[in-house]
Amino acid sequence: MALNLINKKHSTTYRKTDRKTIFTGILFLALLFLFRGEVTAQKKADNLKQKRKKIEQEINYTNKLLAETRKNKKNTLYELQLIQQKINQRNELIATLKKEIVNLDRKIVNTKSGINSMDKQLAALKEEYARVVLFLSRNNSRLDKLIYLFSAEDMNQAYQRLRYLDEMTVFIRHQADSIKRMETIKQNELTEFNLQKAEKSRLLEKENTQLSKLESNQHEKDKIRANLSKKEKQLRAQLRKKRREAGKLNRQIENIIAAETKAKKSTSGKHTYALTPAEKKLANEFRSNKGRLPWPTARGFISETYGTHPHPVLKHVMVKNNGINIATGKAGDARAVFKGKVVSVATISNTNKAVIIKHGNWFTVYSNLEQVYVSAGEKVKTKQPLGRIHTNLKGKTELHFEVWNGKQKQNPYYWIVRK
Repeated sequence: MALNLINKKHSTTYRKTDRKTIFTGILFLALLFLFRGEVTAQKKADNLKQKRKKIEQEINYTNKLLAETRKNKKNTLYELQLIQQKINQRNELIATLKKEIVNLDRKIVNTKSGINSMDKQLAALKEEYARVVLFLSRNNSRLDKLIYLFSAEDMNQAYQRLRYLDEMTVFIRHQADSIKRMETIKQNELTEFNLQKAEKSRLLEKENTQLSKLESNQHEKDKIRANLSKKEKQLRAQLRKKRREAGKLNRQIENIIAAETKAKKSTSGKHTYALTPAEKKLANEFRSNKGRLPWPTARGFISETYGTHPHPVLKHVMVKNNGINIATGKAGDARAVFKGKVVSVATISNTNKAVIIKHGNWFTVYSNLEQVYVSAGEKVKTKQPLGRIHTNLKGKTELHFEVWNGKQKQNPYYWIVRK
């Protein structure tokens, strides 16, 4: 009876062994693809986390600038700009948190799906393992094995049957190891699943905190704007002064550029203007670095953009900016965005000096400096300090920065690297 049972099961068990080998291979391929997907998702999560930390650092820096200007204890336009910047940063932070939560939700779903899949695979492995163990336990006596071996037609068949019995034993051990490994993987996935849920709860709490702070910042902005609206006369006087200084700077820039690009008499007697080979090379290098130039300050943010835009408080009043303004910390330095030659150090007012650097037929302007470190005719390198940025009595430290192509103004925002 035992002999008949073994002979009957012989081919069937081999087929099951083959199916199980294929099954195990498919399982490990599935785990491999799952791992690759997790690596991609983790990379995205790491990028979002880095972005969030960077925005949080920027908010802390804006808070530092606010603390400097609030020592004056009077609401100013600059304070309003800082509050608006903080609102923009907080909105960006909330958007990043939302992306992190969505990304984490996706990871949680995938992890849960993987755990469910492993539960099914484990159930199938255990079922097959139990079936084979039961079969061998019923037919594992020494007599059954001897009958099975001696009933072979020849020595070769007997050897094959002996190998078969050994392989069945090895198969059981491998099956047991596979079950243990998958149980370990499942446990790790469960641990990761619980960590992901805890991280999601933490991010949701952080998002709610930021939403509450955003609402508080918005109320603060409205309050400052209301207070400033009562100082219309003072604001208009400040605007007139700013326009006078901007006009004076613009005229000086135009005069300097006109002098630098003035046509010269050639050997043929004609008056022409042409760049030298070295200037052409420098101009091409400057132009090829558009969008990659370093910021003219080590830290800071754009407090006023290029072009014409509404005054932040005064109604029906437009403000024109030939460059961009960058708010930075007290005692901050202006630095060259590219190598070139200083062609002018101009005085706009007692506390406002400007440095103009030539880069072939391109020019960069650094204004609102209270102290200048360079002289006209001096060659400068990229990121070389040019001067100390002025901090006014209200705690405002702001650099005015312009880019010109010959006599044409450019928007500096498109020239400096994105933060």
